[in-house]
Amino acid sequence: MVTFEIILLAMVAAFLGLRLYSVLGKRTGHEQEPVVRPAMEDRKPAIVRTPVGQPESTASTPIFDSPLYDSAAQSGLRAIANADRQFDAPLFVEGAKSAYGMILEAFWKGEREKLRFLCDDDVYDSFSAVIDDRASRGETLENRLVRIEEARIVDASYDHPMARITVRFDADIAALIKDSEGRVIGGSMTDAVETHDVWTFFRDVKSGDRNWKLDETDSV
Repeated sequence: MVTFEIILLAMVAAFLGLRLYSVLGKRTGHEQEPVVRPAMEDRKPAIVRTPVGQPESTASTPIFDSPLYDSAAQSGLRAIANADRQFDAPLFVEGAKSAYGMILEAFWKGEREKLRFLCDDDVYDSFSAVIDDRASRGETLENRLVRIEEARIVDASYDHPMARITVRFDADIAALIKDSEGRVIGGSMTDAVETHDVWTFFRDVKSGDRNWKLDETDSV
């Protein structure tokens, strides 16, 4: 199964003193998840970062005339922007894309600590269970996130103090599974498969934590 202020993990960098892997956190579902391309790991915190010092007037009236979000999400985005003066929807989407790749890669590689930081408890537990099952069979994944065709906010809500944003990711993923002896038992690295995932991120905008975490995942 997988921060506008989004700093989907940006302020945490201050806590970790490292390039934050802060992004979003959980995915449920396919074993053959796409591996994030190496370049994504070198990007800045995989969360959506909100520019500091942004004019209050801009934050309170974000630009909603964009293909980055559905009309159904507009009222929720406005409510979040009113509660969080540094929220920036376009930056959130960029951060979400980076987070998507980083979370998938952590899942494929079985990097539990990264997943624990990026996901809520339920999502982390789901990831961990799949990783355990995979390890018990001696299987490894050699997946690759070829490209993200589109990332779009399809829903958003604010229920004081919690903000939630749902993003649909349309991506192409190359997936390969090997057994304990290194033999290919499924998938192909030459044929990318279209993947459509819907991830929901959440954050307590009144807390001191500026990071968003992955709260829910689904496939369409």
